[in-house]
Amino acid sequence: MSDARLEAFAKTTATLKDAVARVVVGQTQVVEEVLICLFAGGHALLEGAPGLGKTLLVRTLAEAMELRFSRIQFTPDLMPGDIVGTNVVVEDERGRKRFELSKGPIFGQLVLADEINRATPKTQSALLEAMAEKSVTIAGTRHLLEEPFFVLATENPIEMEGTYPLPEAQLDRFLFKVLVPSPDEDTLVGIFDKTTGNASSEVPRVVDGPRLLEMRKLVREVHVPEALTRYAARLVRASDPSLEAAAPVAKKYLRYGAGVRGGQSLLLAAKVHALFAGRPHVSFADLTRVAAPALRHRLIPSFEAEAEGVSADKIVERLLAEVPELPATVGRIAT
Repeated sequence: MSDARLEAFAKTTATLKDAVARVVVGQTQVVEEVLICLFAGGHALLEGAPGLGKTLLVRTLAEAMELRFSRIQFTPDLMPGDIVGTNVVVEDERGRKRFELSKGPIFGQLVLADEINRATPKTQSALLEAMAEKSVTIAGTRHLLEEPFFVLATENPIEMEGTYPLPEAQLDRFLFKVLVPSPDEDTLVGIFDKTTGNASSEVPRVVDGPRLLEMRKLVREVHVPEALTRYAARLVRASDPSLEAAAPVAKKYLRYGAGVRGGQSLLLAAKVHALFAGRPHVSFADLTRVAAPALRHRLIPSFEAEAEGVSADKIVERLLAEVPELPATVGRIAT
């Protein structure tokens, strides 16, 4: 991996963050985690109260990346055909009839699935199939979705009545679960200034689809030392309370652990984070930085955890502390 490619990747991502920051006030960590998902080739689930700029973030990213933005507002009466599209009968000038595909909003490139837990499981599954297969099947015909394809789904943690929470197996399809915090006072002032005044910020075009796909290939070339790969494996196994290798916190507070996809997400995200810093290899700090968003939605807490108010993030923090650390020689190489 050449230094020029590393420098170009770091420069492009830094420019992209600056472009988003012109419109989206604050939420630096949220923007970084969404970008990690994008460059890793995964999807993100955002959880946060209404009005925190989740839709604005996705639309701004689509403009900065020259990707087709598509928004789906999930409601209880939304049907799978409303998402993927359907075949409609059309008539040509000679009166002959034929079926023609009317594409749904899933055929965008940057798709916002707003309040995904408000739709029925049948409708949710139509979106999740597209996320996993990068294609949809309509009337027996498979249609490929244009790459890059990225789904950013949102959930409102306040209103749970009348919703359909995603099953744990479907939550596993998301590379990250990103928590959108409430803004502090300074951030609120910045938001009020931008949204109640006349000033408007243009989003510069930073990268297009083909360039993004090239950057994703570079992510796969990032080196992960074997000791760090083994650490990720130990961390995933330590989260499974049914195994002898389970950490004490897992045995006490978890019903199920992270699983294989959790480890894959952890390593892919760590690779992107290393590239953000201009490094061709993953360090231990990269793994610990992405551990919470990569694992928090894959850990299923026990009754004890819910009763004692122990959050998934706290469990991840305890797991990192309880899993044996890397040998000192590996730490010197990886940092």
